Amino acid sequence: MDYLLLFVIFIVVIVLAAKAAKILRPYEKGVVERLGKYQRTVESGLVIIVPFIETIRKVDLREQVVDVPPQEVITKDNTVVIVDCVIFYEVVDPFNAVYNVVNFYQAITKLAQTNLRNIVGDLELDQTLTSREMINTHLREVLDGATDKWGTRVVRVEIQRIEPPKDIVDAMSKQMKAERMKRASILEAEGYKQSEIKRAEGDKQAAILESEGQAEAIKKVADANKYQEIAIAEGEATANVSVYQSIHEGNPTNDLIAIKYLEALEKIADGNSTKIFLPAEVSGILGSIGGISELFGEDNLNKKVIPKEVKKERIITPPTAE
Repeated sequence: MDYLLLFVIFIVVIVLAAKAAKILRPYEKGVVERLGKYQRTVESGLVIIVPFIETIRKVDLREQVVDVPPQEVITKDNTVVIVDCVIFYEVVDPFNAVYNVVNFYQAITKLAQTNLRNIVGDLELDQTLTSREMINTHLREVLDGATDKWGTRVVRVEIQRIEPPKDIVDAMSKQMKAERMKRASILEAEGYKQSEIKRAEGDKQAAILESEGQAEAIKKVADANKYQEIAIAEGEATANVSVYQSIHEGNPTNDLIAIKYLEALEKIADGNSTKIFLPAEVSGILGSIGGISELFGEDNLNKKVIPKEVKKERIITPPTAE
């Protein structure tokens, strides 16, 4: 009988100890109630409560996800789109999270759906499809402000899907295809235009370079001819100066000049022409012949002045003195 009583007492102690000792994980906090009234908030670790008098409600502080079901939303331009999103939240105040909302999951889901309809309803279809970041930010701000009294903080909101009707999708696909074809045509025309401009600029540059090359070549040839003529003129001038200096230094007499003159006439007459014009005055020629005749005699003069070939065929006609 005594052993049975001891066994019962042992069992009761074990049950009371199990009821009194509670363990909270590092990501949990506890709200302790005594006889249905809030008593205190306890941290993680070993917590001792009074069995059957105090109760503890555990609150998870980790970030959690709420999947908002898809819903149909009418945009500003009267287009029906299907939108759904996910909400990431975390509990920051266990007391408010326990006592200020009955079903947090249902409450935040309905709140997200309502505000999502309001935000998307103020946008046109094109804005809705291209403004996901704006929708996410706006919806997060609204939800975060509304859930402050629930002891939670909305970390972020992500739009999962914005699905327009099938006919709108087909029209958008055709529009995008037409836009891409338009861009391709514009790019092709622009490329052709640029190629023609480049080709014209190349031809222009080639023509300019060719003209410059020809001008430079003509200039070089002209410079060479100029240098050649200058060199020839300088050579002839030097030769004439040398001849004149030699003549003056030799102090030639009239006799020598007359002989040279007659030799020159013989060379002039020794040609194929039937008429010869002598660029000399008649009076000068007669004076020279007169001087020569005094030196050599008239017979020798006739032999020198009129060669045999000239007597036969050629006539010497001196020009009339002015």
